[in-house]
Amino acid sequence: MRFAEARDRIRVEVDATFERRILDLLAGLREVAADPVPPPPLVDSPKCNTCIMVGSCLPDEHNLVRERSPKPPRRLIPTEDAASPLYLTEPGTRVGIDGECLQVKKDRTVLVTVRLIDVSQVSIYGNVQISTQATRELLSREIPVCWFSGGGWFFGIAEGLPRRNVELRRQQVLAGDKVNVGLAGRMVAAKILNARTLLRRNGRDRNADYMREMKRLAVLAESAADTDRLLGLEGGAARLYFSQFPTMLRADSGFDWQRRNRRPPTDPVNCLLSFLYGVLVRECTTTLLAVGFDPYVGVYHRPRFGRPALALDLAEEFRPLIADSCVLTLINNGEVKPSDFVTRGGGVSLTTAGRRKVLAAYERRATSMVTHSTFGYRISYRRAIEVQSRVLAAVILGEFEQYRGMVTR
Repeated sequence: MRFAEARDRIRVEVDATFERRILDLLAGLREVAADPVPPPPLVDSPKCNTCIMVGSCLPDEHNLVRERSPKPPRRLIPTEDAASPLYLTEPGTRVGIDGECLQVKKDRTVLVTVRLIDVSQVSIYGNVQISTQATRELLSREIPVCWFSGGGWFFGIAEGLPRRNVELRRQQVLAGDKVNVGLAGRMVAAKILNARTLLRRNGRDRNADYMREMKRLAVLAESAADTDRLLGLEGGAARLYFSQFPTMLRADSGFDWQRRNRRPPTDPVNCLLSFLYGVLVRECTTTLLAVGFDPYVGVYHRPRFGRPALALDLAEEFRPLIADSCVLTLINNGEVKPSDFVTRGGGVSLTTAGRRKVLAAYERRATSMVTHSTFGYRISYRRAIEVQSRVLAAVILGEFEQYRGMVTR
C-alpha cells in the first residue's frame, strides 16, 4: 500500500487469516446495505465532532430520544447554515450570473450583487426575470428557485436532481396510504399549544377559561382516535384562538380584525397572515426536499393536486411561532402602515414596499434563536424546521417510535 502524502509504502502480507477477515467485513457491509433501516448512530463518539454529516445524521439527538447512552447526554451544539434566502420583489428586475455571484439588474443598472455561497434559496415575487445561466448554476449547486405571485401565492419550485434517499420516499408513500393519526395528532397538539402560548404572552385579556380549553383540546388532539375527531378539535381550537386574536393587537394600531378570511383576504391583518403562511410553507417545502421527502405526500393533510401536503403538516406547529408572531411584531411596532396595502377586486394585497417590510420581519424571526423543546439547545427557527424534518424522517423510517412537536413555553 502506498501513502501518497507521506510518500511511504507498507507491505501487507495476504494470508488465509487476512483473507477471512476481509470476506467477513464485506459480508457485514452487504448486510448493512441490504437493510432499509440504517444502523443507529454511534454513542458518544469523538468522530462525530468533526464529521461533515453530523448536521444531517443528528447522532446525539437520536441517542437522546432512544435513551441509548448510559451517560447523561452531552451538550448538543447544532450546526447553522450561514447562507440565507434571496428575495426578489422589485418588478422589472432581472437576475443573472457573474462568476461566483448573482447579479440583480434593472434597466442595466446593477442593484445588488450576492455571492452564491451566501444564498440558500431564491424567492421570486411577481414579474422578475431570471436567466437560464443563473438558473442552471443554482440548480447545479442544489439551491432551489421559488416563484410567487405578487400577492405571495406560492406557484412552484425548481430544484436540481432528487435527493438520493429513495427509501425515505418509499416509506413515506407507504405511510401516506393511510393517515397516521398518532403522528398527526402530535403535530396538531403542538400547534394548539404554541397558539395558546402566543395568546398567554401577548393577549391583553388573558382569559383563563380560553387557556384551559385550549390546553384540553391539545391533550385530546394528541390522543384522537380518528381524523374526523382530530379535524374537529383543530377547528375548535382555531375558532377560540382567532376569536382572541384582536386582544394581541395594539388598540391604537389602526388595524381592525373581525374574523379569519382568505382567498382573497379582505383586510390587512388577514393579508399579512395569508402572505406569511405562504412564505412559511415555501420554507417547509424546500427544507423537506433537502432532507429527501416528497413534500406533496402528507401524513395529516390529504394529497391533492397542487397541494404540498407534507409541507402544510410541518408548517402547523410553526404557524404561531413564526408567521403569527411576525404579524404581531409588524403591527404592534408600527412597521407596517395602512398605506402598505392596496385593495383590488374586494381583496387586500401588499404593495412592493410593504412586501419588503414583511419579508424583512420574517427573516428576523426565522433567524432568531429559540431553545429546542426536546434537545435543549438554542437554534434558529429556520434550523428548528430542519431538525423537525429530520425527526419526522426518523419516525417514517422506524428509527423513532413517535414524533415530538416543537413547543415553546
